[in-house]
Amino acid sequence: MVKYILTIALLASLPLTRLEADEDLGAMWGSAREEANYYPIVSLPIPPGVPMRPGSFEILPDGRLAVGTRRGDIYFVKGAFDVPPKPEFHLFASGLDEVFGVSWKDGAMTATSWAEVTRISDEDGDEVADRYDTLTNNWGYAEGHEFAFGSKHDVEGNIWVALGLSGSYESHNLFRGWAVKVTPGGQMIPVCSGLRSPGGVGANAEGVMFAIESQGPWNGCCSLKHLKEGGFLGHPASYNWYPYAPGMKVPEREPQSDSRMGVEKRRVPELVPPAVKFPYIKMGRSISGFRLNRSGGKFGPFENQLFLGDYSLSVIMRATTEQVNGVWQGACYPFREGLATGIMNVEFSPQGQLIAGGFTTNSQWPVRGAEPFALQRIDWNGVVPFEAKEINIRKGGFRVTFTKPVDREVAGRAETYGITTYTHVYHEGYGSPEVDQTTARVTGAVVAADGLSVLIQLETIVEDHIHEFDFSKVRSADGKPVLHRQAYYTVNEIPLGN
Repeated sequence: MVKYILTIALLASLPLTRLEADEDLGAMWGSAREEANYYPIVSLPIPPGVPMRPGSFEILPDGRLAVGTRRGDIYFVKGAFDVPPKPEFHLFASGLDEVFGVSWKDGAMTATSWAEVTRISDEDGDEVADRYDTLTNNWGYAEGHEFAFGSKHDVEGNIWVALGLSGSYESHNLFRGWAVKVTPGGQMIPVCSGLRSPGGVGANAEGVMFAIESQGPWNGCCSLKHLKEGGFLGHPASYNWYPYAPGMKVPEREPQSDSRMGVEKRRVPELVPPAVKFPYIKMGRSISGFRLNRSGGKFGPFENQLFLGDYSLSVIMRATTEQVNGVWQGACYPFREGLATGIMNVEFSPQGQLIAGGFTTNSQWPVRGAEPFALQRIDWNGVVPFEAKEINIRKGGFRVTFTKPVDREVAGRAETYGITTYTHVYHEGYGSPEVDQTTARVTGAVVAADGLSVLIQLETIVEDHIHEFDFSKVRSADGKPVLHRQAYYTVNEIPLGN
């Protein structure tokens, strides 16, 4: 392997060019230019000689950024977090294929690629990998839809891997459609079945593992799914590999098509409903990698929340999760649009910046961002936007916490809030329209003493429905509207107590 360094030093940070000139920049949520007042996007220049198609990120112990690429390379990048950025790209490893997971531990990089999980180390200290140890390749692979997405090391040192189906519909190769975990010693342990086409794996604030799922067969929209051990996550094509999962019993029933998730989770006890659903196009079309914000407030008021990219729509979203009656559920919120390309993954820097990057495939899937590949950074400029920070379910409604105190008179009126609900058809067909719509009747709104939260009381909460909130009438104490008007809460369970 040839060791080389490519350096570009800029006198000023590079803003977006083609997208900022685009008249349609704010057409999705209608707030891209306002978002820039709080979270500006900085582009990291990539030299012409670096085939940078980012698929995964890691922060090295010395503070450098590591980037795994679709081509199969791993780069170390110095200066990515400088203001302005002065990136130096160093090729550390190559010869892999679609590196969609990297995690540094104990002086080595663990990479998840299409065919295996590999421990990569530099034995002679020249910063070029010279040892590649396969931890496991104990799954099948044959065609282009059979992606493999890997997590960071969990607290026990395991890597969790989510494996896409064959052609998105079927499972022709071993453990396709499953999530597995790989121990530090290289043992592969099957965890759960029922995935379709995952796009990222990671932990929430409680350390529980989740995977992003794409809209398609048996999936009405994209969603965040709990990787529950022994669970079935919704797509029955992968039932055929249960005989190869010691100690795991195949579910006695398969789900019935043209039903509802709420009905089928009672028929199939192993069925784990999606924790957070992302309404199609409104929030996500092809959601990808995600990362927990543990920046200690360096990225604004959204500590302990998940930040997720979307490949097709070139946006970043937020999500929060909570456990109700032993089942995970939560909400999703718009965050930042106007990224330059299809976002494959994100990562937080030690300075509290959000790195986002990805690529386009030209002919395979449509992408809103026009650049063939990009590496970008979202910085927080210290100004807090007025947002719906988090939604939590309560027995008789929802508590909405805002980032700033609300106008108490406006926020205390029931008519201030518009809430509609809907679900999806749970079927083997591709995706689903929004069905079974209702309009929630808001019976009261109680503002907390500090003005930062409101308990919205409803006549009825509808189980198995997305509850879409319209906050367009809410105002802050200084009279400002919310930056993003919509948010979406997925109700799997209704609390039994307060």
